Amino acid sequence: MSALIEVNHLKKYFPVPKGMLHAVDDVSFKILEGNTMGVVGESGCGKSTLGRTLIHLLESTDGQIIYQGEDITSVSRKKMQKLRQSMQIIFQDPYSSLNPRFTVEQTVQEPLKIHNHLSREQLEEETKRLMDLVGIDERLRHSYPHELDGGRRQRVVIARALALSPKFIVCDEPVSALDVSIQAQVLNLLQDLQDKMGLTYVFITHDLSVVKHISDDICVMYLGQLVETSPSGELFKLPFHPYTKALLSAIPSPDLKNKRQRIILKGELTSPINPKPGCRFAARCEYATARCQEPQELVELLPNHFVSCCRAKELNGL
Repeated sequence: MSALIEVNHLKKYFPVPKGMLHAVDDVSFKILEGNTMGVVGESGCGKSTLGRTLIHLLESTDGQIIYQGEDITSVSRKKMQKLRQSMQIIFQDPYSSLNPRFTVEQTVQEPLKIHNHLSREQLEEETKRLMDLVGIDERLRHSYPHELDGGRRQRVVIARALALSPKFIVCDEPVSALDVSIQAQVLNLLQDLQDKMGLTYVFITHDLSVVKHISDDICVMYLGQLVETSPSGELFKLPFHPYTKALLSAIPSPDLKNKRQRIILKGELTSPINPKPGCRFAARCEYATARCQEPQELVELLPNHFVSCCRAKELNGL
């Protein structure tokens, strides 16, 4: 299976009064066609910025984005319009990402009107097909966003994203604003659509139980950098980076007899503005030494399991 999207040393910096904010800093990974790459980390670690940079909602500062074997790091406006049909995004808050003056029908039809030349009958048929695909009842066709609950709004957003038959979708915390029971429905819908249409996802979330359920591979981000990447199941069984271990320790355990020992992180967050070389987690890591002040690189400790920690082998007995 070939890689649909490949990212090499991607960077996204924002100018601020005191220098440059390194939101995404030297990130590299591949996503196989039809797979899901989960991206996890604390709020402010750069997850959403990474997702938006991949599909050119934000332009990268440096690095390379290869999509279907073609370098799309810098593309013309005309080329981007064509690419936009193949790359879509589902935002976290469905209410704020929908036009309050558009009905469900108008929302789903908008991308079709912009990019396709369909007759009125074809437009009606395609709208009905998309609504059926995501489980929106026909009676809601003329409803407005404020008349729908969160789950139905997110289904409308998904239908709009699917309107142009994309291959790659960035899911930016698509279930975090929903009730738990509705979260499960939307997650199952996304997986069903992936199976039917061969979709490739980047799934951004801070909920580790959700990312385990849906992802094939997982990237752990900390202050703009990847600290660990691994196949999903292996990450939960064999986390190597101290930050990954701390994240996993925060997952609630249903087993009251064998409670998971919580790792409490202490220390100050490193500033993402003009950060110094070295591990950005060192200030909060109990295992940090002088070696951690040197630049860190992702090293493959197990097949397809990469860790950015100079003490990873030592700490994990490898």
